Amino acid sequence: MILYPAIDLKGGACVRLRQGKMDEATRYNADPAAQALLFASAGAEWLHLVDLDGAVEGRQANGAAVEAALRAVTIPCQLGGGVRDEAAIERWLERGVARVILGTAAVENEAMVRRACRRHPGRIAVAIDARAGLVAVKGWVETTSITALDLARRLADAGVAALLHTDIDRDGVLTGVNVGATAALARLSGCPVIASGGVASLDDLRALKAQEASGIAGVICGRAIYEGLIDLGEAIRLLREPPC
Repeated sequence: MILYPAIDLKGGACVRLRQGKMDEATRYNADPAAQALLFASAGAEWLHLVDLDGAVEGRQANGAAVEAALRAVTIPCQLGGGVRDEAAIERWLERGVARVILGTAAVENEAMVRRACRRHPGRIAVAIDARAGLVAVKGWVETTSITALDLARRLADAGVAALLHTDIDRDGVLTGVNVGATAALARLSGCPVIASGGVASLDDLRALKAQEASGIAGVICGRAIYEGLIDLGEAIRLLREPPC
């Protein structure tokens, strides 16, 4: 299982939001490239980058910060936030992003997502961000009537590299990860699933690790690492252990 340290970008800096609220951002590092290098030096195998402003605006907003982070490290990076069309997908893959994450586009333009998966096998992931079980889009500003499980079911045969499941109500508040919902989504879809939202301790990681056989392939962690509640090196070693 892979641990993905999160670099969420707002106004060019590394921040973490509380339940996706743009007006409740905690700033951790004004230099995203330096933060990326710190994570890589600590042993991270991947980085998770999100353009928060881009997710709300529907277009690239923190491109310079993303490119600086990409230049700073040699480990693969996945990027989400504001990627809504095929031109943006192509542009970021050409610039060195290993995997592009589509969220709003997966709801609004499923045909495009399927084309992108065929064109770039193994390099397209889909974010399923849920508030009370319903998918939220456009930087989590709008909540749809589509359930997370229904969206996972629709995309099960699309060829996505992974599904990213975020429980928005738990995101950034350190209340514990929603293991049950994440495992259920993995079993239903048959796709590798990356958990996100609420990770607060190594016990949360152990709980996810115990469900690895269901298809949970990774976990995104932000605030708990930034605030020293989880030691990144220790977390990586825990998740690298063979499945029980």
